[in-house]
Amino acid sequence: MSTIVMTGGTSGFGAIAVGRLRGPAAHRVILGARRPDGGDSIALDLGALESVRAFARSVREQLAGAPIDALVLNAGVIRPDVTARSIDGVETTFAVNHLGHYLLTRLLLPALAERAVVVSTTSGTHDPATGAGLQTPRHAQAGLLAHPDRDPDRHPRPRRAGEHAYTASKLCAVLLTRSLSAHPEVRSRRITPVAFCPGQVFGTGLVDDLSFPRRAAWSLLGTPLGAPMRRISGDLNSREAAARTLADLALGLAPPPTGHSYAALRRGHLTWPDPSALARRDELARALWDDSADLVGLSP
Repeated sequence: MSTIVMTGGTSGFGAIAVGRLRGPAAHRVILGARRPDGGDSIALDLGALESVRAFARSVREQLAGAPIDALVLNAGVIRPDVTARSIDGVETTFAVNHLGHYLLTRLLLPALAERAVVVSTTSGTHDPATGAGLQTPRHAQAGLLAHPDRDPDRHPRPRRAGEHAYTASKLCAVLLTRSLSAHPEVRSRRITPVAFCPGQVFGTGLVDDLSFPRRAAWSLLGTPLGAPMRRISGDLNSREAAARTLADLALGLAPPPTGHSYAALRRGHLTWPDPSALARRDELARALWDDSADLVGLSP
């Protein structure tokens, strides 16, 4: 039986993945949740650094020295603009999608088991080549993403600025995986970091902060009415397919080929393409790691 610590497991395909993990094999899944419901569910607000620290302490107390076999960083948000700030004064999308997950990874890294897995849910929208229609990331500079009002090239349209915050945060997820792959502790304990793109999965809670028409369309396309679109587009996947793949990655049942750490679900099948050109730049990964450490008060 494996022990898995997971964010983003209370709704959408994350909740379906938890059901698979807790199924017949009865793996233990410790969930970080905004509204915990008891049991192996612990309060976690990824937009508040002190909440992340408290969650990490609670996890280690519950485990009492037992190792973590998989850390699954699945939670994510997209917002209509970049005006919202976390309690720490950081732009909300960046705080939730990257900075909170970065801090959680750093805090739980010593508790990961030999040959553990770290799965970060990213998005193909981090790569301009996908042609997803969202504003593609221009950079992964932590200081500017945390404080977009300081970015001289911020898009003047609020919606486009919000899209950039999302796609850039998903670029950060791939770069975090790249940094982990080169980390001495990760390498010495043969931990496997993977950035997972589930494709576009309708019917999840990702768009809860967007306008009603966009939320309604997202929900509708998550019903059987969206099945024809999934047959046409290789980037569209069902919640069940995304959940199955996420669970397999967490359990080490879908190991990456040598030299690969970016996984993309396409037409329901797991593929291992190269990520974007920016996501392959080691100097960007190192800078993001170091700058994120400064933002959360850790040494690099």
